[in-house]
Amino acid sequence: MIINYFICINVIGFISMYLDKRKAVKSQWRIKESTLIMIAILGGGIGSYLGMETFKHKTKHIKFKYGIPIIIVVQVIIFYILKNCI
Repeated sequence: MIINYFICINVIGFISMYLDKRKAVKSQWRIKESTLIMIAILGGGIGSYLGMETFKHKTKHIKFKYGIPIIIVVQVIIFYILKNCI
């Protein structure tokens, strides 16, 4: 059940980066940066990071360049702690 959640949220993160990049190129309505960050915080950090690198999107923005990897590291640490405590 939890694995399915993380798969889905990471796919959402990846697709969100793709859609935002495509909209940026076409000068259309964009996905809010706060929404992209929230997807990463909710567990979609890996998908978001892969989307950033694949589509070369938000890679020069400090909060994405460093923020998404920090979110991933924090989540891995939390997962490790919870796994060993339960």
